[in-house]
Amino acid sequence: MLEHLPLPALLLLAACSGAPVQQAAAPTLEKLWVASDFAAPESIVQAPDGNYLVSNVGIDEGDEKNGDGFITKISADGDLIEKYWAAKLNGPKGLAIKDGTLYAADIDAVMLIDAEAGGLGTKIPVDGATFLNDVTVWGDAVYVSDSGTGRIHRIADGAATVWLEDARFGGINGLLGDGDRMLVSTMGTGSLYSVTADGKVTEIATGMPDADGIGLVAGGGYLVTSWPGQIHYVSEDGTVTTLVDTTSEGILQNDLTRFDDIFIVPNWAPGTLTAWKVVR
Repeated sequence: MLEHLPLPALLLLAACSGAPVQQAAAPTLEKLWVASDFAAPESIVQAPDGNYLVSNVGIDEGDEKNGDGFITKISADGDLIEKYWAAKLNGPKGLAIKDGTLYAADIDAVMLIDAEAGGLGTKIPVDGATFLNDVTVWGDAVYVSDSGTGRIHRIADGAATVWLEDARFGGINGLLGDGDRMLVSTMGTGSLYSVTADGKVTEIATGMPDADGIGLVAGGGYLVTSWPGQIHYVSEDGTVTTLVDTTSEGILQNDLTRFDDIFIVPNWAPGTLTAWKVVR
């Protein structure tokens, strides 16, 4: 009478009997909208008023201190509200908001900006940093990755300290705080890692060169972007399925962020944002 057992019981029986448990099929992505006219957009975060803030690196490769970087405010549908909501940054990339303050990774410093008012911010220098990239809130602090040194820095009480450095973090990029772990992506090996508060690093998946943004998928698994143009789905067992590949079109896929059931990906080139919905 196995056909009358609920699915969890069937999965438990299969596991106990040694039979392979089937992983859920990889989802697909449905494109919802595209917004344009950004200047090398890299990251997006939701503002306290429900709109979105987008970092614009500017005209260079994101490593020059020329003051042409800025942050734009757009509506939830991608319409422009204020192009220069915050300005005179250098190469702003990852964004995160904690306690009403926007934290923006800016080459070798983290800029702190009022998340409601915008304007000019204050600076927290990060000693030794060369290419600060992604930012996440985890627990009681803010963390920022440095792709140039392979380090993760902790920002708390107005200062930055090195939290973790690991040989596996070559070209470290994406960070995502998730409960009792932090998810980390790397460009060097194209890996997705899970890191505990005591610094234990576990590989979840690999084989995604130039891995960038990370998002949790409802029902299990992860979305991971590779900035040259791919969006991958990573199942709970580490299987990687590429859902989108725009490399031939010259559309980059950068720091993906989830907002409820929508994922928004900045496209450094050609200067757009793309909103996607996961379909199972």
